[in-house]
Amino acid sequence: MTTAATVLVVEDNHELRDILVRGLREADFSVISASNGAGALRTHVPDVDAIIIDIGLPDSDGRDLCQAFRARGVTVPVVFLTARDGITDRLSGFSAGGDDYLVKPFHFAELVARLHAALRRTEREPSAIADDLRLDPVSHEMGVRERIVALTPTEFRLLARLVSARGSVVRRHQLLAVGWPDGAIVADNTLDQYIARLRRKLRDVGATVCLETSRGLGYRLT
Repeated sequence: MTTAATVLVVEDNHELRDILVRGLREADFSVISASNGAGALRTHVPDVDAIIIDIGLPDSDGRDLCQAFRARGVTVPVVFLTARDGITDRLSGFSAGGDDYLVKPFHFAELVARLHAALRRTEREPSAIADDLRLDPVSHEMGVRERIVALTPTEFRLLARLVSARGSVVRRHQLLAVGWPDGAIVADNTLDQYIARLRRKLRDVGATVCLETSRGLGYRLT
């Protein structure tokens, strides 16, 4: 790389955060750090080339934070750090919009290698948001300008997934995987009921986006 890539590190453990910051700087990265989701969301993300997120943050789930970034049009690579190593945990991280998943404890050289690989795979694109719709993974609120409405955690995860794929159909099974934990028994019409509630809440805040049904396939935000 001709110029140093900038990495946002979101980690609540101050000792590990300091290690990550020092190590990444020694590996010729520029580093910005935050100790929680709220602090990460205040970061000027256009200056960032990649994001490292600890899933177990004190104020939000790291996967919700990732979805909030994706909903804002952030396309840079996201690498999750976590002590959870189950296949279900990994799949939920990818479903939330993550690009890679590294289990603690890890070798720092592997983290650097994965960052370089993710940066090579990803071309930066201009940011795009769902008009002026904003999602907050800490409060689980949705807003358009000064109008705000609360979402349940499941509603938040479903909407964030749809916003991050705006314009494309998100299959029913993909939404079910994001909205409910693995093994949960979900009735056939439960997803449809949640979509109906999201449509009402989008209208309540005056959002200009529309949730369309792709019959037999899933849903699309346009």
